Amino acid sequence: MSSIDKSGTFTLGGRTVERLGYGAMQLAGPCVFGPPKDHNAAMAVLREAIDSGVNHIDTSDFYGPHVTNQIIREALHPYPDGLVIVTKIGARRGADKSWIPAFSPEELTQAVHDNLRNLGADAIDVVNLRCMFDPHRPAEGSIEAPLSVLADLQRQGLVRHIGLSHVTPTQVAEGRRICEIVCVQNYYNVAHRDDDALIDDLAHDGIAYVPYFPLGGFNPLQSSSLDAVAKRLGATSMQVALAWLLRRSPNILLIPGTSSVEHLRENLAAAECVLPEDSIKELDHVASIVPA
Repeated sequence: MSSIDKSGTFTLGGRTVERLGYGAMQLAGPCVFGPPKDHNAAMAVLREAIDSGVNHIDTSDFYGPHVTNQIIREALHPYPDGLVIVTKIGARRGADKSWIPAFSPEELTQAVHDNLRNLGADAIDVVNLRCMFDPHRPAEGSIEAPLSVLADLQRQGLVRHIGLSHVTPTQVAEGRRICEIVCVQNYYNVAHRDDDALIDDLAHDGIAYVPYFPLGGFNPLQSSSLDAVAKRLGATSMQVALAWLLRRSPNILLIPGTSSVEHLRENLAAAECVLPEDSIKELDHVASIVPA
């Protein structure tokens, strides 16, 4: 059994994927804008991921923009059997590197075609609708209109499966009334657990949950607690954070990103990180740690 196999598997869009995947965001330049500093290194990371058993890659054509998808195509096309590529639409990049909502029918349709062209694909395995009512946090608002556009593109055969990103539980419920939702991608980690109830509900229904920023937004005391557990286990903080997420629920799929082969190997080794019961209890309380 390889290291990544120890992470387990889950169903995503009708396909079985390893629960440890790869997020391509960091293949672009600084601020996820422009080309990478080392193009060959970016391709090497992708090829190493596939060689290590990764069969779930998360990307978007607004990373760069266009950069990460073009690198994925150059490095991996024709794509190996069993590889599931997940992209997202609903935003575009400004010349000032800003993230701008792109929710009109024309923008959403163009985004799907941009992803298809730059990935060199006839259809995309999974497209997540990124909801940008507030770029910084999920905010309420009906997603019926944009999701209906994406569902129509699915009926045309351009999109195989649909997911949601940056959404509230209310929006997930609304989305599931419109079309089948195979995954939800939100901000979640050991310190930020607003989606605890949503994760459990999705797990009950066999829907994947894909957290991003596994180490994002920790306060110093939370970081210190995570670091202390990692030091005792002889692991890195990232490995411990990923191991906790793998244990949290069987429907959680992880997409840690990096532009370094060495760091990729370190992340994938999280599948072998065994958390003792005392460490799990300590990590379960990280979210409640607040500065005095």
